[in-house]
Amino acid sequence: MTDAWDSGPHSEPRVREFAAQVLRGHAQVTFLPSAAGGALFCVALFAAGSAYALYALAGTAVGTATAWLLGADRARLRTGLEGFNACLTALCCAVFLGAWHLSTALLAVAGSVVVTVVTAAVVNLLGTWGLPSLTLPFCLVASAMTIAAPGFPRIWHHGEGIAALPLAATGPTTPGPAELARGFLAGFAEIFFMPQWYVGALLLAGLLVASRRAAGVACLGSAVGTGTAWALGAPAARIADGTMGYNSVLVALALCGVFLPVRAATLAYALVGAATATVAGAAVAALAAPVGGHAFTWPFVLTTLVFLAGAKSFPRLSDPGCRKLGDPGCRKRD
Repeated sequence: MTDAWDSGPHSEPRVREFAAQVLRGHAQVTFLPSAAGGALFCVALFAAGSAYALYALAGTAVGTATAWLLGADRARLRTGLEGFNACLTALCCAVFLGAWHLSTALLAVAGSVVVTVVTAAVVNLLGTWGLPSLTLPFCLVASAMTIAAPGFPRIWHHGEGIAALPLAATGPTTPGPAELARGFLAGFAEIFFMPQWYVGALLLAGLLVASRRAAGVACLGSAVGTGTAWALGAPAARIADGTMGYNSVLVALALCGVFLPVRAATLAYALVGAATATVAGAAVAALAAPVGGHAFTWPFVLTTLVFLAGAKSFPRLSDPGCRKLGDPGCRKRD
């Protein structure tokens, strides 16, 4: 990889390349190494709030730069694979700790550095079994930070901690067409912790720019997640805010076209996984509540790893051209 900080006649192209890597890091949250898609993701976050967009950009930049300084693989840097966990980590700090605190900004930078190291460890560990790291590094770091934060008054600015025993869901369980439509779009926004349906619409536009096929699979995943939540009687408010569907979007993408080939069997497999992630989401949220934790993308990570490990035993799901699941070369792109 070229040095993005060198001065001289070639510094401008290097800066542009680094900027492209940062944008691809944004898009890699949904498995797509697309600078154009990443740019639209940035627009979506700015629509939610400028602070969120800036935290995400800074996190991706810090994570990418840290990986470069430590000599990470050039292909991973070029395609944005060293930035997306840092993007989510920094954004998580802004959302759950308060964006307008100096302590939050410093913690976001530190977390972006740490998650880059954790990413390398997880990639090496799961690579032994031919499995991808997904957003597991982010989940580990974000869970540790948010659970520990109430113990440090200089970091926690919300009074008492939020740890509580899980309660049974309450509220109307029959969403109307408008709530279902909002939930479908908000499922995309919640991937970045945002509940606004219009943010989800912009993120979906970014997916369409990067890959129409991926956008189609993501839409099916969101529909299955929303439909599963409705069928199981989830509160209409939780369906409408997208919290019941975002893990399903990611699972569907991972299992059809990213780590498994696109075919009828894998699409069906992916949609079963999407429905499973919806149920797993409620389970993880209940387990995390007593310690003040959050589900984050744990349901997506756990469901996808289980389904990918299981796929090794099903020849109709495997791709003969891929020697190892999780190999970037196995990822199908438009």
